[in-house]
Amino acid sequence: MSLELLVPATLKTLIDPLSQKDIISAGVVQGLTITHEGKVSFSLEVNTEYMKEGIKLKEKAESLLSQIQGISGIQIALTTQRKVHSNTPLRKGIPEVKHIIAVASGKGGVGKSTTAVNLASALAQLNLKVGLLDGDIYGPSLPRLLGISQKPTSDDGKMINPIIAHGLKCMSFGLMIGEKMPAIWRGPMVQSAFQQILWQVKWGELDILVLDLPPGTGDIQLTLSQRVLLSGVIIISTPQDLALADARRGLEMFRKLEIPILGLVENMSYFLCPHCKGRSEIFEHGGVRKEAQSLGIRLLAEIPLHMAIREASEKGTPIANSETPESMVYHALAQKIWENLN
Repeated sequence: MSLELLVPATLKTLIDPLSQKDIISAGVVQGLTITHEGKVSFSLEVNTEYMKEGIKLKEKAESLLSQIQGISGIQIALTTQRKVHSNTPLRKGIPEVKHIIAVASGKGGVGKSTTAVNLASALAQLNLKVGLLDGDIYGPSLPRLLGISQKPTSDDGKMINPIIAHGLKCMSFGLMIGEKMPAIWRGPMVQSAFQQILWQVKWGELDILVLDLPPGTGDIQLTLSQRVLLSGVIIISTPQDLALADARRGLEMFRKLEIPILGLVENMSYFLCPHCKGRSEIFEHGGVRKEAQSLGIRLLAEIPLHMAIREASEKGTPIANSETPESMVYHALAQKIWENLN
C-alpha cells in the first residue's frame, strides 16, 4: 500500500475527543502532505480547552507513523484554530482538579449512584486523590451510600468544606437539607443549587472528581455539559431494551454536546446467588455489550446483581473498599477509566 493511502488510514485509527469521530473525518488533520522522499507533515487543529488531549493525539500520531516503512520524516504542528459551535459557551474546569468525569443514565433505578460511589472508592485505592459529587438535587443518594449525615461547614461563609468519607472528598445537596426534606424547586433553582455545590466547594487538589448525575437529560445535564470542562462521561444501563432505549437517548445528548464518551457499563448484568454461587440471567444479559458494539463505544464493565453489593450499600460502606470477588469488577472499571484518561 502506498504512503498516500497508508498514512490517512493509520491516522483514522485515532479518535477526536471532541466529536468522538476519527481525526480525519472530524477535520482535525489539516494540510496533510507526503513528499516523494517520504516526509509527512500536517497540523492537528484542536479546541483550546482540549489542548491536553491534543498533545496526546500528536504523540500517538508520531508513534504510529514512525512505525511505517518508507517514512523518512514526520512534522506535526498542533494548533488551536478549530471553531467551537457558536451556541456552546466556553467550558471551564475546577482549580486544582485534573479530571472531571460524569456518571449518567437515561433513567432511574439502574444502579447509577451505587456504581459512581464504588467507582470513586476504587479510584481512591489507586492512590489517587478523588472527589465525589452527588448532583441529584431531588433524590440525593450519596449520604446513605456512604453512611454520612453531618452538615457541611464553611470557614468564610462563602466556600463549603467537603465531607471526608472513606478516603473521598464528598458533597451532596442531601447533606444540606437532610434526607427527609423534599426539594420542591423549579428548574432555575435546581441549576443554581447544582452550580453552588460544584463551584463553591473547597475541593482542593484532586486527580479526579466523579459527578453522580441525576437520571435523564434535564437541566442539570445541560448545565454541566455546557459549562464544565469534562474529561468524559460514563453511561450506566441495565440489559433490558427499555433501559437501553433511555441510555441511548442520554448518550446521544452528550454526543451532540460534544462530551467525550468514556464507555458503557452494564449494571445488574446477571444474578449471582450468594448461597449456591449459581449464575442466572434475570434480564437479557449482554444487551449493553451489543449496544456498545453497534455504537462503536467501549464496554467498560458488566456488574452482577449480587446480595453483597446491596448489603454494603445499605450499610454505607462501599463494597469496593472490601477484598471480595464482588469488589474486583469495580477495581477493574476504575483501572480502565484511569488508563483512558491518561
